[in-house]
Amino acid sequence: MSEKRLSFKEMCAEFDVTPRTLRYYEYIELLSPEKEGRSRFYGPKELARMTLILRGRRFGFSLEDIRQWLMIYEKEGTEAQMREWIKLADTQMAELAEQKTQLEETMEELRALRDETAETLG
Repeated sequence: MSEKRLSFKEMCAEFDVTPRTLRYYEYIELLSPEKEGRSRFYGPKELARMTLILRGRRFGFSLEDIRQWLMIYEKEGTEAQMREWIKLADTQMAELAEQKTQLEETMEELRALRDETAETLG
């Protein structure tokens, strides 16, 4: 049984990304599809990497952070990658907590101003 391989178009559809996004991920070396002539094919490794890339983006990681993290696996293996993931996740959770605090303060300020304005109107 052969490994699952997706064409460029299938990869875009599978992950709901634009061709431009997929080409950019290749350009910055997040993905390295197999090339046959002008066609590109994405095997299991690239599908797994794409899943991790999109998950990382959803959590707010930069593409550079994701690229560095994926490179750790290539150079140092799974354990080193997991240790780095914990550090990245801790840093990102702290940043998100700070953003949440700032957002809550902004919402409270807006709510107070809105209530004050509504009270002025009677």
